[in-house]
Amino acid sequence: MFRGVQHISMDAKGRMAVPSRHRDALIAQADGQIVVTIDTQSSCLSIYPLAEWGRIEQLLQDLPSLNPAVKRFQLLMLGYATDIQIDTNGRMLLPPSLREYAHLEKKLVLVGQGNKLELWSEELWISERDRALEDVAADAPLPDELMNLPL
Repeated sequence: MFRGVQHISMDAKGRMAVPSRHRDALIAQADGQIVVTIDTQSSCLSIYPLAEWGRIEQLLQDLPSLNPAVKRFQLLMLGYATDIQIDTNGRMLLPPSLREYAHLEKKLVLVGQGNKLELWSEELWISERDRALEDVAADAPLPDELMNLPL
């Protein structure tokens, strides 16, 4: 289970150190093997332990690909999916195509989302966070799925 928000840095080659608490979980769950792909609703990346990605990949492949909307979604999620190994120094190397999609430069934010992590540019994360807080402050209506959660 991945939780929390952590500000981290990436070097000019696209390497970033995975924070130890997440690195330990990724090594325990998947021997440091992860899959990184794009998020189709936000300009960020989704990071999955290999076994979790395998489950999601199968669900995606089971969808009816003759449906054009499904085909486009599969094209993006599966097409950008990249196998990455966390190295012995606890770092991962992000390919240029993924860095470009998410506008990743030096300052990043790693956000736990339960079964996965999201990787954001710090600037986009702050903007997204502030927008979400404004919606909460403005009493924007919540979807029924959230209203029925026993929190």
